[in-house]
Amino acid sequence: MFCAPCFWPELGATGLLGTVGILTLVLWSCSGDVFIHMASSLYSLPCSTIDLEVANPTYEWVRDGAGPKLLSVTEEGHLLFQNFQAADSGNYTCTVSYTEHGLPVSQTFHYRVFGYHVLGGLETLLVFHSKLCEDEWNKMFLWDLLEMLKQLEIELHCKIRPKKTVCFPSADNPSNEFVVQIQLEVSFFGPNWDEQCKPQGVEVDIDCYRKTVQQSLETVEPAMNKFFTKKATFHITGHDVSKIVFNMAFVGFLEIKTCSKGYGQTKQLPRCLKCCIVCPPGTFSPPTDTQCSPCPIGTYSMIYGTAFCIPCKDGMITQGMGARSATDCMKNETTRHVDSIIRKIPIPLFIILPLVGSVNLLFILSSCYWYQKEYRPSSPATSKIAGVIKTAVTKIRQIPSQSPWSHHSASARSTSETDTSQEGEKLTPPKTPNLAAVSDNTPAVLELENKMPVIELPSRNADQHH
Repeated sequence: MFCAPCFWPELGATGLLGTVGILTLVLWSCSGDVFIHMASSLYSLPCSTIDLEVANPTYEWVRDGAGPKLLSVTEEGHLLFQNFQAADSGNYTCTVSYTEHGLPVSQTFHYRVFGYHVLGGLETLLVFHSKLCEDEWNKMFLWDLLEMLKQLEIELHCKIRPKKTVCFPSADNPSNEFVVQIQLEVSFFGPNWDEQCKPQGVEVDIDCYRKTVQQSLETVEPAMNKFFTKKATFHITGHDVSKIVFNMAFVGFLEIKTCSKGYGQTKQLPRCLKCCIVCPPGTFSPPTDTQCSPCPIGTYSMIYGTAFCIPCKDGMITQGMGARSATDCMKNETTRHVDSIIRKIPIPLFIILPLVGSVNLLFILSSCYWYQKEYRPSSPATSKIAGVIKTAVTKIRQIPSQSPWSHHSASARSTSETDTSQEGEKLTPPKTPNLAAVSDNTPAVLELENKMPVIELPSRNADQHH
């Protein structure tokens, strides 16, 4: 582990004689990486990589981005990890403070803690025959089976976890018999699995871990085979059915040498290049992979040992791969462009709208001013012009509107006009219709109000003429 101590003075509050600041000697040591095996029963991380012979030191451990979990620190300043998990990985800082020659001194050590594990595991395939193939009964059977295996876990210092369960009709008797397959995953890193290996400071005997895993492989497989040989029949009872029998048909074992989910072979540990190291934030590793991959665009991972990355909400994306926080999620370029336009619109509007309103008000006032100036009734010329305009408007209103009816009445009048009208003389309808003055020889003309069409009534002479 590499340490590079640095010294510099730190001025505190005013002290001696009220003018000289208190001189604090600060030593900052940049420590290296620390690798702790998965499920280690107890690991002690010292605050300092060297023995400090000082009087009454105080220790303070801090973890970057730590949650509510409290850190366990001994009187000697050692940070304790019990049953180390992937989530315990991270950046830790320890500051030791003491007094030397009457001056306060502080020394800081930084550690990057990574979880890892050696290769080794076991998969077990169990095949049973049963009369039912229902998820409810299969779950009850699996639950009882795991309860029976707990004692075996304690004795062998291993962990047995279900991986997959399937049920399908039997090939020999498909109508009355079903096959239930249960796949179990056996991890050799159970409670107190490393009691034979004693870590020395920050150095760990990896060869001891390898030997322990190999010994577990040699003992777990025969022990489980013996268990299922003796316990070949399992009875499950329920509310609707008195008893369901699961008969053992086959048990098989397969040694696996893959990384656990959330771990990958990053080759960060020189003493064990094939060891699986915990994936840091921004990366992930599903159970079937052996490498830590960066989170795809639109996803992120915040903690160590992530099997799957978390997708961003509301269709947001990240700038690139390997995002480490939800704050890295942002809206895509199109949405961001629209939002930027919306945010920019109110500012120009507050500037333009008052200007447009002022121009419109000025135009209205100026128009009223010139209208009053040109057409005010106090001037004789203005009065004369107003009278002419009034007369013109009155004559225009007396002109009948053109419509199909008026065209029809004009053609009717042309057939009953006298010789004078045939020579091109244009008749003008009377302003005030007088029905009493209409004679038998004069066509009756009726003019309706509101510019209605004119209707002609042909005279009797006209009828005789035609």
